[in-house]
Amino acid sequence: MRKRTIVLVGFIILKFLLQYILISPEYDLQRDEYLHLDQAHHLAWGYLSVPPVTSWISFLIMLLGNSIFWIKFFPALFGALTIIIVWKAIEELGGDLFALITGATCLLFSAILALNTLYQPNSLDVLSWTTFYYCIIKYINSEKQKWLMVAAIVFAFGFLNKYNIIFLLLGLLPALLISPQRNVFARKGFYLAALLALVLILPNLLWQYNNDFPVVRHMKELSRYQLVNVDRQTFLKSQLLFFFGAAIVILSGLGALALYKPFQKYRIFFWTFIFTLSIFIYFKAKDYYAMGVYPIYMAFGAVFLSRVLSGDWKRYLRPVVIIFPLLVFIPMYKVAFPNNGPEYILKNQQQYKRLGRLRWEDGKDHALPQDFADMLGWKELAHKVDSIYAQLPTKSNTLVLCDNYGQAGAINYYSEKGIRAVSFNADYINWFVLNQPYENLIRVKEYYDRDDELQQTGALFRTGLAADSITNPNAREYRTTIFLFTGAKIDIRQRIKDEIVEEKKY
Repeated sequence: MRKRTIVLVGFIILKFLLQYILISPEYDLQRDEYLHLDQAHHLAWGYLSVPPVTSWISFLIMLLGNSIFWIKFFPALFGALTIIIVWKAIEELGGDLFALITGATCLLFSAILALNTLYQPNSLDVLSWTTFYYCIIKYINSEKQKWLMVAAIVFAFGFLNKYNIIFLLLGLLPALLISPQRNVFARKGFYLAALLALVLILPNLLWQYNNDFPVVRHMKELSRYQLVNVDRQTFLKSQLLFFFGAAIVILSGLGALALYKPFQKYRIFFWTFIFTLSIFIYFKAKDYYAMGVYPIYMAFGAVFLSRVLSGDWKRYLRPVVIIFPLLVFIPMYKVAFPNNGPEYILKNQQQYKRLGRLRWEDGKDHALPQDFADMLGWKELAHKVDSIYAQLPTKSNTLVLCDNYGQAGAINYYSEKGIRAVSFNADYINWFVLNQPYENLIRVKEYYDRDDELQQTGALFRTGLAADSITNPNAREYRTTIFLFTGAKIDIRQRIKDEIVEEKKY
């Protein structure tokens, strides 16, 4: 086995080990993960919030037993594959072993490590961006049209995973127009590749059309409730924090793409970076949307530094370049990952606040980072719903209705009673089963609507009470209440149908 291969295998093993030890057992899964896992029970060519690839992976996880090991395995796998693609890109650019180790180290000890702890489309999104850029490098070097076809397949798969990859094209196309590679527009292979990509994503486009383009609704909701709180200055600050350990390498890569003559034929990547980041900033995108941009620039920077840091005294700077990402990672290890329990964070809030970790999507600071607070209280909720459900004399005609997808997904994942909870939120709005009248209702409701719920919903049933609530004060769902209503006075299915219609209007 070659020395390079041994080193690469070492990085992959370390990658998987880190991913499994970076999450404290005090935490549950994160709210988005429950929704994605539930999609395995409702396979389709599209969903309200994401394209279909995540549901395919969820289905595979379900076949493997739905354990935490497999849930965390796939984002770790996508992170490991990203390291391999960057490694191959460095080899394609003529990098030596130092360049390979530099690129792999920068990528391993970056914020992508945190991204890969969560089962979300984001890890595969970063891999898709990186692989697409690698295909462009291969095409520039060989001018073989097969790399355009491979790039088309990668783009289509990335699109079916997360629509965010559209920003890659928006940044690449203007860069193509001002680069020597614009002659690709005169080649038949370019249009065949574009046609191939269109054919591959067509089922999802048809699903969007047949369902009145829910992605547009989703984007409007993001703009109204989340992106409105995104600050452009904070976005730029986050980009630096995400890849601070790799900043020297990335900036070296960008500088080399702009000025270094041997990299002249790759200059399209310099302009692609400028255009893509500008588009993200203009649209006030979430900071992690841009994470797929950076890995390929680690490859360029690593190769450039391997050439300029050779011979004489300069070679002694090589260990510094490799060690720096690790030195930066050590303090980040304490705040960027859910490896410390809530009690530790509450006692050391300032170090989290300094890095903006306590700022949530609502634009305000809270006691815990949002992702961490979103990983608490779910088991408690599911077990309490199970307990209430078990006390009912008749269970088959009981509806478990939740306020949001996190509640419904967590109940469905952790329930030992086979409960299939639903919600008017996210994709659950399409997953109601209304083939029989409901006698009982278990209603999971945010705490501030408690009195309202007892009065309004209680009028439809003979008995109603607030049976329990989430008591973990560190959970984002703290004080979420579980109501139990029994003895329906009317058939509530029509009201549910009316509510579904109303929700789909907005």
